[in-house]
Amino acid sequence: MATIVTPPTQEPPREPSRREDAASARAALAGRESPRRQIVRLLILVVAIAVLVQGWMVTDINLGKLANAANAGPILGALLRPDIVSRDVAPVEMTVPVVVGAGSSSPATASDQSGQSFRVNPGSPVPGGAVAFDGAGFAPNADGQIRIQNATRKIDNLWLRVRTDDKGAFHGDTGWPDYATLPPDIYQFKLIINAPTGQPHLSDTFTQSIGRICETILLALMGTFFGVLISVPLSFLGARNLMGGSAVGRGIYSVVRVIFTITRSIEVLIVGVVMVVIVGIGSYAGVLALVVHSIGSLGKLYSEAIENIETGPVEAITATGANRFQTVLFGVIPQIVPAFLATTIYWWDHNVRMSTVLGLVGAGGIGFLLVQYINLLQYNQAATVLWMIVIVVTVMDFASAAIRSRLV
Repeated sequence: MATIVTPPTQEPPREPSRREDAASARAALAGRESPRRQIVRLLILVVAIAVLVQGWMVTDINLGKLANAANAGPILGALLRPDIVSRDVAPVEMTVPVVVGAGSSSPATASDQSGQSFRVNPGSPVPGGAVAFDGAGFAPNADGQIRIQNATRKIDNLWLRVRTDDKGAFHGDTGWPDYATLPPDIYQFKLIINAPTGQPHLSDTFTQSIGRICETILLALMGTFFGVLISVPLSFLGARNLMGGSAVGRGIYSVVRVIFTITRSIEVLIVGVVMVVIVGIGSYAGVLALVVHSIGSLGKLYSEAIENIETGPVEAITATGANRFQTVLFGVIPQIVPAFLATTIYWWDHNVRMSTVLGLVGAGGIGFLLVQYINLLQYNQAATVLWMIVIVVTVMDFASAAIRSRLV
């Protein structure tokens, strides 16, 4: 008679209770680090704080300067009012004579048949006295200026800038200098109002920026294209898994890696300055700068993609008796094509951002236009360029991300 022995039933693993969890946590906290390790951590913290304090002092960080910067207001205001739409202007001129040193104290006025009037009060200013300028009947919200002129003394200087209100009027006050500055004589104030005419249209700044941003995109495209042509073959020579089989291969690998490091370590703006000196100002210098920088960066990214391939297909093809070229052609390239395409698209996006600043050193692109506007203190025009750069870079970023997500 057979005896059936039933194996002992195994209870399922029991979940630790909260009390056991708390006990294990207390045990972990009780296992403190040794005093020596605590001292080392404390020293590292003290050194890090000292380095930060020294960096604060060396870089002369002063948050008060940022909050009270005199130029912050016009620049920030211009960012909200880029020069995109403009209207043609027709200058309106009126002159009013004034007598210094003699004459009547009543206002001096001038008017025309269209109802525009310009008044200077008093008509005979005295040193230290106030002079009021009033105008009416002009185009609303128009900019203008008042100039003081005297042909005998060869004086034709800006006296006051004005802007008409919604009703086409303006008012301004200034003081009158002493006789040493403006001796007694007959002067005249010339009012020039730039009255907008015609329908609104795209400004010259906007149309120039469109041309420059297209040049920037093509500059980045050419720099990326030639960078890819050079870095792709070099990346195979800079992959350790392909070149590590012999001493000659390891030597070639080391030389190529050094080339990647050198060309990648120099900032693209510095390369741009060198290329401007070699080939002159223009987009060609920017293309060469991007090519040099792309060789090192793309070569490193490509070679790392080759080093991360699956070894199984390569070993299987090698086992069939294929030579080195056939192994690379059928075992390596099919694995790296998606990564290479994604990296190339990403690097074109990167080069678009880089090419926007290459113009700062004269290497073409929209940055060249931007630095001109900034040097001339034309902040509204500079704001147009900045917004265009932001929009184009944002669109390129989303487009390249979408394409890379489909390839990888």
